[in-house]
This record gives sequence, structure tokens and C-alpha cells, in this order.
Amino acid sequence: MIRICNLSKSYQKDSAALCDINLAIGKGEFVYVTGPSGAGKSTLLRMLFCGEKPNRGQILINGRNVTRMRTSQIPYLRRQLGVVFQDFKLIKNRTLLENVSFPLEVQGKKRHEVSKKVFQALKMVGLENHLKKYPLEISGGEQQRAAIARALVVDPMVLLADEPTGNLDDQTTQEIMELFKIANARGTTVVMATHNQELIRRHPRRVIVLRQGRVVEDFMP
Repeated sequence: MIRICNLSKSYQKDSAALCDINLAIGKGEFVYVTGPSGAGKSTLLRMLFCGEKPNRGQILINGRNVTRMRTSQIPYLRRQLGVVFQDFKLIKNRTLLENVSFPLEVQGKKRHEVSKKVFQALKMVGLENHLKKYPLEISGGEQQRAAIARALVVDPMVLLADEPTGNLDDQTTQEIMELFKIANARGTTVVMATHNQELIRRHPRRVIVLRQGRVVEDFMP
């Protein structure tokens, strides 16, 4: 599903954000990417959805070399990916219905199909009664659930989550993890960057540890 070969990224000559990363993540896996602040977790995830290009190396997703994609091809790749960020990135002047509808509208889906899938996605995350609310009218945990609904509404083959529980309380964190586990059980490959070791202990899965841009551990607890 995902193969990373000799991947390196530097922002400055003497400082490597990623250095010679080699990884393989199978279809349907749930993988944590962890490590201290500045280890390269977010940089790695940005590479996976073509938010940045490496200085060297390759990333293959479902057999396609995304590091060599033309700019015009990237939106088509992203239609197969779901991405969840720590700061939600919801559009503040759009309702939850409009936010979650957006990726389907970009895909050119018909209105009746969009309505059905959006309601199902919001129901899955427990927000079906908040369709017409705006992001700032709901709690942080609810905003994150809406962001997850937006990521999952496209039935992504890969779900990328960058510190998705970083600003949330313990109860909401557990609720968010259950949503990721449901998505994974349905066949979505999940790659989640987190520094939360307690979360990893409670929900054990494969763990990839980065330190100073290098993979230093890769294990199943």
C-alpha cells in the first residue's frame, strides 16, 4: 500500500528533517508514527499527501510514485486520501454540512449522493443533529469529529492523522480513537502521528519511532 524508499528532506544545509527513511505499510494497517517534537513526524505525513516534496527518495502509494507526480495530478491522489490535522482546518464560514460536503463536491458527486454520504458520515461521528451549525458554535472535540467525518466521507484508502488528539481531553481522545479504529476495521489504512505514549499504550498497534529525522524503532507492542 505505502512504500517509502531512501526518503530525505532538508530545509537547511546542516539540518535534515528526514534522513534516509525506508518503510513499508501494508493495506489495512494501523500505524503510529511517534517521537519527540521536531523528530520529523509532521514532515513525513506532509510528504505522503504531497504537501511537500523530498530532496531525495521515493514514496509509492498503491503502486504510484507520488514524489514524481505533476502538480495537476496531485488533486486526484488526494481524493483517495483522508487527512485530519490537530487544528481541524474546518472552513469557519461554512456549516458542518457544507464542510463535510466539500470533498465530495470537488469530486463532482451528484447532489443526492452527497447528501446521503454526508449525513451518514456525520451520524457516524455523532453530529447528525448539528448539520447547520458553524465550527465556532461547537466544542473542540466536536470540531475534530467533524474533521474526521470530512476525511472519511470520501471512503479513503489511506487516512493520515497529524496529532489529531493533541488539544483534546482524555474522554474525547478515546472517542476519536474509536472512530479511527472503526475506519480501520472497514479497510482504511491509518497512519497517525502522535507524541501521546499513553494513547499508544491503551490502543496498541504497530509503532514507528522517529528521532532527528531517522527511524530508530519499528515494532509491534
